[in-house]
Amino acid sequence: MKTGNILISLIGILGILLASCSSQPAPTPVSLPPTPTTQPTATPTPPTLWVAPYVPTELVQSVVLPDGWSRSDTAESATARLEIGDQNILSHWVYALVAPYPTVTDDVPAQDVKSAWQGTPPATFGSRLLMDQNTRDVFAAWWGEPAASAVTVLPADQLVTTAWDDMTSWAIVPFEQIEPRWKVLSIDGNSPIRKGFDVNTYALSVHFSLSSGSLSLLPSNRDPNKLTIVVTSGTTALVRGTAVMMEEKGLLYPAEEIAPILQNADITHISNEIPFWQDCPRPFLGQENLVFCSNPKYIQLLEYIGMDVVELTGDHFNDYGPDAMRLTLQMYRQRGWKYYGGGENLQEGLSPATFTHNGNKIAFLGCNAKGDGYASATDTHPGAAACGYDTLHTEIAQLKQEGYVVIATFQHQEYYQYTVLPEYRLDFTGMVDAGADIVQGSQAHQPQNFEFYKNGFIHYGTGNLFFDQYITLGSDQTFLDRAFIDRHVIYNGKYINTELLTIKFTDFAQSRFMTPEERADFLRLMFSASGWKAMR
Repeated sequence: MKTGNILISLIGILGILLASCSSQPAPTPVSLPPTPTTQPTATPTPPTLWVAPYVPTELVQSVVLPDGWSRSDTAESATARLEIGDQNILSHWVYALVAPYPTVTDDVPAQDVKSAWQGTPPATFGSRLLMDQNTRDVFAAWWGEPAASAVTVLPADQLVTTAWDDMTSWAIVPFEQIEPRWKVLSIDGNSPIRKGFDVNTYALSVHFSLSSGSLSLLPSNRDPNKLTIVVTSGTTALVRGTAVMMEEKGLLYPAEEIAPILQNADITHISNEIPFWQDCPRPFLGQENLVFCSNPKYIQLLEYIGMDVVELTGDHFNDYGPDAMRLTLQMYRQRGWKYYGGGENLQEGLSPATFTHNGNKIAFLGCNAKGDGYASATDTHPGAAACGYDTLHTEIAQLKQEGYVVIATFQHQEYYQYTVLPEYRLDFTGMVDAGADIVQGSQAHQPQNFEFYKNGFIHYGTGNLFFDQYITLGSDQTFLDRAFIDRHVIYNGKYINTELLTIKFTDFAQSRFMTPEERADFLRLMFSASGWKAMR
C-alpha cells in the first residue's frame, strides 16, 4: 500500500472515532444527600383524669392515681373520665330508700321510685323525696333532672328530723347515712341492710365507671365484710304445752316455719328461762304449778335454730335447784354457746358475753329486775343475776370505751299492756344513759312498745318465741299470739338499724310469719302504743 493511501485511511478512522465520541450525552451531575441534623423529640402529654363533680366525696378521696397521672379540670381534655356509666364499672355506690321508722310499708317496686322522681308517685308512696345535694346530683346525672316538686334538698343532718316532723316524706340516703330512726324499705325484695343483698340488681346501686384504662379506688360504700346481723327474741320456755307438742310432733316442730330467720343471723340470741334436768317429769298441758324444767333432749331445738348466746335472766332458772342449773350451764359450754345475765355465780352472771364478727365488737349484758326469789346467783350459788345497776352501768361505759356495740336485756316485772309502765321505764333508759345501744325487755309474754331514746333503741317487750302462752286475754285486745323477732344491723363497728320481724302463733308451740294484712294491722297497733303516728 502506498504511503499516501495509508495516511488517508488513518485520518478517516480518526474522524469516525471523533464523531462517535461527540455523540455521547454529557454526564448528569450527582447531588449528595444533605448532612443529617438532630430533630427535637415531641414531649408526650401526661395522662389526666377528670372526675365528675357529682362523684361522692368519699369515692373521690379513695382514688389512687397511677404514676405520672394528674387531675384534669375539664372532661374534654382528660385522658380518662370517672363518672356514672355501665362500661368498665369500678365502683357500686349503694343508696337506701328510707322512711320514718313508724312506716307500715316494707317493700316497693323499683318503678315506683322512678315514678316518684318524675313527679308521679303512687298513692302508697311518700309525698316527696328528701335528700342531700350530692345525692340529688348523682341521681340527676343518672336518671335526668327530677320533676320540680318531687325532690326537696336538705343538709344530710336534717333529713331524718324533717321526715319525722311531717310523717309524709321518704328519703334517699347513701348507705353510710342509714341510722336507727329510719326504716329501710326494700326494693323489689332487695335490701342493703340484709345478708344476701345483690348489689348488681339493686335499683339504687349507682355504677361509677372509667372511660378508659384502670384505676384504684373504693369498690363500694357498702362492704359485706363489715356487716353483722344480730337477732334477739323474747321468752323461750320449753315446758307444758310447748313440750307436749314437741313430744307429739317432733323436737324441731316449734321452729319449722321461722327457723331460717334465726339460722341466717350471725349472732342468734335466745332468752331460755328453763333449766335442763335429766329427771324432768314428762310434760303435760294442765300443769298448774309454775315450777319448770326441760328434758335435755329439747336442746336439739336450740341447736337447730343456731343459737349463739343465751340469756339467763329468767324467773325459772332456779326452779330445779343448783344441780340443774350447773348441768344446763355445762350443756351450753359444751356447745360453745355463751351466756349472760346468770351463771355459776353473781360475778359471772353480771359479766358480758362478747363477740367479734367481721370486725364488729358486740357485748350482751343482762339481769333480773325482780330480785330475791327469782335472782338466786350469789358469790357461791348459781342462778339469774339480780340487777346491780351501778355495776352494770360502769361495765357498759367501759365496753363502749373499748369499741363494743352494747345490747342490754332485762327480765323485768310482767304486765299485760302494750305500753311500758312509767316506774320501769327509768331502768331501761338508764342503760342507754350508760351507753347501751339496744335495750330489750325479755319478760313480756305479749309485745310491748318501742322508744328511740338519745342514741339508743329500746324495745320494752318482744313477746314469746317458744312458749305455750298464746291465748288472747279478755276483751281488751291484748294479743299473746303475736310477737316480734328483732333483727339488728351492725356495720363497721356501729349499730345502724333494726328490722321488726312479726310472727303469729298457730298453736301452743309453733308460730309463722304474719300475712301482709296481719303485719300491717299489728305494726299500726304497736306504733300507736309507742306514741307514734303510723305512716302508710
